[in-house]
Amino acid sequence: MLRYLLTRLGQALVIVLLVTMITFVILHLLPGGAARATLGKEATLAQLAAFDHEMGYDKPWAQQYAMYLWRLVQGDLGYSFQLNQSVTEAIGQRLPKTMVLSLLSTVLAVVVAVPLGVIQAVRRNRWPDYAITGLSLLAYATPIFFMGLMMIILFAQVWPVLPPEAPQGFTLAEVLADPAGLVLPTVTLAIVTIAVYSRYVRSSMVDNLNENYVRTARGKGLREGRVVILHTLRNGLFPVITLLGMYLPALFSGALVVESLFNYPGMGQLFWQAALKRDFPILFGVTLIVSMATVLGALVADLLYATVDPRVRLRAARS
Repeated sequence: MLRYLLTRLGQALVIVLLVTMITFVILHLLPGGAARATLGKEATLAQLAAFDHEMGYDKPWAQQYAMYLWRLVQGDLGYSFQLNQSVTEAIGQRLPKTMVLSLLSTVLAVVVAVPLGVIQAVRRNRWPDYAITGLSLLAYATPIFFMGLMMIILFAQVWPVLPPEAPQGFTLAEVLADPAGLVLPTVTLAIVTIAVYSRYVRSSMVDNLNENYVRTARGKGLREGRVVILHTLRNGLFPVITLLGMYLPALFSGALVVESLFNYPGMGQLFWQAALKRDFPILFGVTLIVSMATVLGALVADLLYATVDPRVRLRAARS
């Protein structure tokens, strides 16, 4: 198990290093370079040269990359001249808010999707299975911005029970002080995730219900509910564990739309505003953070999978 852990950690570090290389190359392939992107079209050649010299962009690429890695190790993601603050500070102010929104939507998705997937598997090829499958496909095919607009129209205008705008505040405590404002963004972000998770749970549960150990449990006279919940569901949740780690990029892309739609002061809104203003330090800083979080999520998912599945531990011990 220790060897498996060290192997996965090594692979994660290699992937993170590749991500830093890609972001570094993209930064230098921008039209006019980073200096033109930062100073704008009106900057003179002398101003561009002075900026490159000050930032070290006139040095060899290998030396620049080494400096870039050293700044990353120190937590320096660059400086946003548009916001007049460091990228680390800007992301640090908004990252906790996005994490709260993503956590709430993920918990809601798992709580709703797992029972739906179990119902579909137990009642497969019957009307509950067809009904939930149809709704899941409809939710998955609906663009998230349209889903958000419909939620606003229904629950903020037709039935004005929830605010149409997300909580506003500089700190996380100020955002959490208005829980009603979090309902619509959380539900909107969770709907597509529910559709995906429920389909995976259904497929996994159907496969496990046909296994020999389930037939043995039924042959011993165990009640069907006990067989499904205590025996089959545990193995049926393995795909969800993997999805929890691998679905992070999709969560962020959805958060980008949801935060812009509901004016939620998180990383998605920061990324959107940076894209409109061509604030490349913010764009690359957010991209790097999300990439590293994706690698970390995949690593955690693999470790959790190895923890709950003895077959993975056995293969890891033999390798």
